[in-house]
Amino acid sequence: MAKTQLPTQPGAVKTGGARRKPTTRLGKAQETSFSAVDWVDERTSLSGGMRWLMFRKIPKGTNWFYTLGSATLFAFMSQAVTGVFLAMYYDPSAINAYESTRFLTNEVFLGEFVRGMHRWGSSVMVILIFLHMARVFFFGAYKYPRELNWCIGVILLVLTMAMSFTGYLLPFDQRSYWATIVGVNINGTAPLMGPFLSDFLRGGAEFGATTLSRFYAIHMLLIPGLLGALIGAHLYMVARLGTTAPPWMKAEVSPELREERV
Repeated sequence: MAKTQLPTQPGAVKTGGARRKPTTRLGKAQETSFSAVDWVDERTSLSGGMRWLMFRKIPKGTNWFYTLGSATLFAFMSQAVTGVFLAMYYDPSAINAYESTRFLTNEVFLGEFVRGMHRWGSSVMVILIFLHMARVFFFGAYKYPRELNWCIGVILLVLTMAMSFTGYLLPFDQRSYWATIVGVNINGTAPLMGPFLSDFLRGGAEFGATTLSRFYAIHMLLIPGLLGALIGAHLYMVARLGTTAPPWMKAEVSPELREERV
């Protein structure tokens, strides 16, 4: 009976039925990375959770519209990374905010590039999250049993708009200053909570230096933390409940659901 020859890893040398350790640098690097992953997984058992999160059934008719959520997540990660580098040079004080922004843009190596990524990336993230919400609405993905995930998505939309609004003031130039005053005054016209919200955003009754530091803290700490937590819950719900089929495709009903309906 013929024996089946097992494949060997790149760089491994097989002699006399025994496989030697890889001799090339690539083979050694691969073996080291595999050993490190196995060491971590043995102590954390993360592989099962990762397989449950990443490997799931996709309904028929899935198309590029379904990538809008992932694109929005990538935009948020880009904003987080570029925001960290910008925070290294930014001074959230009424006296030095504009000068630190100018220094970052004109003097720091690749500062203008990173700031441009952060500035235009915020607009891209807002556009993507609106498109993602529109896709979910028109595809009917907000219906049972995904109502809770839809509510989480609405909160994420509101937080994204709030993060864009608070970040607009940080350069502290004439345009951002007066535009923020107009935005805060518009919020103050809301019934009941409007005046309290305006006082909270201004840090008092008047627009001053405290307003800038408050906007910076909300933009850098409060909203990103809430976004990260809600994104984790949103992804868990997507993995838990699965993806809905497009409205023009007839979704296949699983035997378990069919028995429950009967």
